[in-house]
Parts: sequence; C-alpha cells; structure tokens
Amino acid sequence: MSAKLGIGLAAVARPAYITPGRAHDLGTERGVEALRARTWQVLDAAIACGVDYVDVARSYGRAEEFLAGWLDAHPGVTVEVGSKWGYRYVGDWRTDADVHEVKDHSITAFTEQLALTRATLGRRFDVYHVHSATLDTGVLTDTSLHIQLAALRDEGVRVGISTSGPRQSEAIRRALEIHIAGRPLFTSIQSTWNVLEPSAGPALAEAAAVGARVIVKEPVANGLLAPGGQDGSAVAAKAAALAARAGIGIDRLAIAVALARPWAWRVLSGGVDAAQVRSNAAAAGVDLRHVDTAVLEELSDLARPPEEYWAARSARAWS
Repeated sequence: MSAKLGIGLAAVARPAYITPGRAHDLGTERGVEALRARTWQVLDAAIACGVDYVDVARSYGRAEEFLAGWLDAHPGVTVEVGSKWGYRYVGDWRTDADVHEVKDHSITAFTEQLALTRATLGRRFDVYHVHSATLDTGVLTDTSLHIQLAALRDEGVRVGISTSGPRQSEAIRRALEIHIAGRPLFTSIQSTWNVLEPSAGPALAEAAAVGARVIVKEPVANGLLAPGGQDGSAVAAKAAALAARAGIGIDRLAIAVALARPWAWRVLSGGVDAAQVRSNAAAAGVDLRHVDTAVLEELSDLARPPEEYWAARSARAWS
C-alpha cells in the first residue's frame, strides 16, 4: 500500500517554531484564539484532502487542546491521532522566549504527560510516541519505563518513538530490539526523512519489514523545501531550481519523493494554512515516472551529511 499524507500541528499550534517565513505565513496575530482558528482551518483543509492521521505532541503549544476542540465540533469525522510525550512546552506563548521546550524522558515525565494527554483528548489518541528518542537520554534502556509503556500498549494504544538528530538510525534499530512480555514495544516509528537528510532510510525500511508503521516527518526540511522557504543556502536554491525544471512546486516534489518510499505509512504535512495543506496534498498526484530522471538524480545528490544537516537545523532561530 502506498503512503498517504498526514497532518502535523507542530508549526501552527504555537506562536514560534523554526520554520522560515513565519512572519509572512502567520503574520503578527498569534494569540491563542487566532492560532486555534488557524489550526481548525488547517484541519478542515486536511480532512477535505483525504487526510486521516493527525500528529500532535505535549510540547506543540496547545496542539492537543486545539485538536480536542476540533474533534468535539466534528463528531462525524474519523481520524487517527498520534501524540508524543517527552518534551514540555515552556515558551509562555511568546515568540521571543529564551527556551521554548524542555526535554525529559523520565518515568515521572511520562506519567505526568500521559495524564495530561488523557485529560485533554480522553480516549481519542491511538498512538503515543516518545518524543525525539535518542541513545543519550536513557529512554531506550530504561526497563522500568518500558514496563509502563507496555501497560499503555496493552490498553490498546500503539506505542512508538519519534527520532531526531544525526543518529536516528541507531535509535530506530535499538527501539526495534525492545520486547516486553514477548511482544515488540515500539511499533510506530516517526522519523525525519527528506531529500536533504535521507540517512534513516535503511533503518526505516527495516522497521517496516518487521511490522512497524513508519511515519515520515519534515519531508520539506522544516520549510527549506517549500515555496519561499529557501534560507539562502546553495542546496536549497538548487532544490528549488530542480523543481522549477520539473515544472512542479518544490513542496510537491519533495513530498512526492517521500510518498514514494515503499516503507512509509504516512508522510506528514506541516502546513500552517489551507493553501499550504492543499499544495502538499497535491503531491499525491505527482507521478515520479514522468519526472526527468536527471532531475531526480540531481535531487538525490543534494543529500547532506547528517551531522551537517542537523547542526544547521539546530542553529535556526525560533520565530
């Protein structure tokens, strides 16, 4: 089965994020009610485009709250919801906060954040990911925590991890090794994969091969592979030029390439308005067999070393 588009609320349900062009895309009105209304518009557009998976997290500002309200207002809509624990939002709804989120992969954090997710979404979440699981936080070696996560799994919630950073592949493979009571613990893997940072691909293929569902996040590289999102770097400019040669919007081309991965289950759009969501969704209609092979080869050649890609991502300012 080919991958489908999902919608992620990381960039729309809080006032600041690392994507470029937010002043243009969001303007200056980023109060709670303004972003609640914008989030609902994004969700409306996503559903109209056939999206059936929504990605939120405890650290995405008020993403869970906004989604819960939208679900209440749309009782006839059926979507699968995935949330994440492991980061706390501490930005105080400011774009100029010194710190926007704090990472904590302890059992205490899991227990507290699961309770908050349940209080907000009730039973309307189907997947619960460890947010940005890495080898250095201990979340992949903490047996006591794994037992708690297995209890949630046994209640019928799919348990998974999301990954970030240059060692995504190691985190994915370690997660796949973990079994509790004879069953795999982590059966949903959400990772960054795009034409600039495809290094996790082989590990994600291994995850799919053993039955885990693979969700691709950041297919447009946090906006670098989106119209107007170029950061002045040569690689982003080259990607835009290649898309122009193909006669396809850069976001559509980047997402189409991600959708074509045989191991992908969902590919997340991070659109912050209805037009962006519709443009992203149009990627499903791009037939890569009709795109010049030279364009696709040159696009593949744009891949950066993981350390370089993630260092640049970490250096981006929140706005």
